[in-house]
Amino acid sequence: MLQNNHNLIAGEWLAGESVIENRNPSDLSDLIGEYAQASSEQLQQTLTQARMAQVEWAAYSIERKQSVLMAIGNALMANAEDLGTLLSREEGKPLVEGKGEVFRAGQFFTYYAAECLRQIGENADSVRAGVEIDVRREPVGVVAVVSPWNFPTATASWKIAPALCYGNAVIWKPANLTPASAVALTNIIAQQDIPKGLFSLVMGSGSIIGNELVNSPLVDAISFTGSLPVGKQIASAAIENLTRVQMEMGSKNALVVMDDAELDLAVTNAVGGAFGGSGQKCTASSRLIVHESIHDAFVEKLIEKTTAMKVGHALHEGTQIGPVVSEQQLNENLAYVELGKSEGAELACGGVRLDTQHDGFYMSPGVFLKTSNQMRINQEEMFAPLASVIKVSDYEESLAMVNDTHFGLTSGIITRNLARATHFRRNARTGVVTVNLPTAGTDYHVPFGGRGDSSYGPREQGKSAAEFYTVVKTAYINAGIPG
Repeated sequence: MLQNNHNLIAGEWLAGESVIENRNPSDLSDLIGEYAQASSEQLQQTLTQARMAQVEWAAYSIERKQSVLMAIGNALMANAEDLGTLLSREEGKPLVEGKGEVFRAGQFFTYYAAECLRQIGENADSVRAGVEIDVRREPVGVVAVVSPWNFPTATASWKIAPALCYGNAVIWKPANLTPASAVALTNIIAQQDIPKGLFSLVMGSGSIIGNELVNSPLVDAISFTGSLPVGKQIASAAIENLTRVQMEMGSKNALVVMDDAELDLAVTNAVGGAFGGSGQKCTASSRLIVHESIHDAFVEKLIEKTTAMKVGHALHEGTQIGPVVSEQQLNENLAYVELGKSEGAELACGGVRLDTQHDGFYMSPGVFLKTSNQMRINQEEMFAPLASVIKVSDYEESLAMVNDTHFGLTSGIITRNLARATHFRRNARTGVVTVNLPTAGTDYHVPFGGRGDSSYGPREQGKSAAEFYTVVKTAYINAGIPG
């Protein structure tokens, strides 16, 4: 009998008004389970309970909060093998990546466990004699977390952990494509010493549950990662209630390969950045901007390394690229392949659906050549294992190409020239810049976010998270005259 996985509503595991099937994109015959879809009434119930629970949680000592977050993080890391396998089974990323994601999620919680003890305010003398000033941060209140399917455990964790650290309640609406990972993380959190209803899981459609959640006047802040169109809808809804918003949205990241680049390093970084996670990363290197003097040699090695990548079942040993997450995503990817060819790009390799021993959503990684930055495949986020090579004549042209996009999440450069690398770091209009590294791959203890249409609101991760999950209170104290 299949397990019917429920939502956590106001502290209770409850069935929903319907269920959805969760199937393995590596093997569609593998039914992972059936997962509850919350009702509007359940959402309202958990919103009301969250406001009461938040007040209780905020009054917990910082050491008590620290113990809770540490326990969550340790549990995730201790169970990375099983939970990572589950994640890869339902999302499609290779097993080593799935395990790594769960372990990294645990590190987010242990990092913010330590931050619980580092919430130190400021003090100052007033311009008025005898008056002292105390400045400290307080919880923002109830936080709605809306997270994506491509990093179902890690992205949710880097939102949930700081929200709890700084004394907030959390209502989590995950993507419906990866409900098993959501239930697994929620189960760990629900077992901790937290007030009833402090943390809730409300799985459901974005059009109903997601829409009602972001429109609710009972929500004080919304942290969202997803597409640009949905982000704009959330921002429009939030302004009606003056709800604070933090959003990470689309990208069109570029990796520059200069004429002095170490060729093997450049190709390795390009392939890893472009095709890791089947290209389903917001930090993926979808534009490869290559100096003309090294272009042909780079392309030859790039195609060789790309065609050698093993596409297969996410749980099988040796798989480097798993399936894409769904049939809809696969169809969109293949449509971009046709678009690129219609725009005049040359598909040098890959970009086709693969028949394997398992019925799944498999696609070979593809490389476009002879592309211009004006093509739609170089301006729109494809979220696919597809990369375009753009030939440039010099550094100045490459930098202009990097910045010629309405997105601005990550960018990178491969060069041995320190002056050039320094100039690039300072002039690339992206929130994250890498030098001699892939554009994909960031740390949890420093800020993450982009510019332009990639991000809106305060940065995520590290100490910067306090800017979003807290509000500042300034207190003036007249202690009077002693005696």
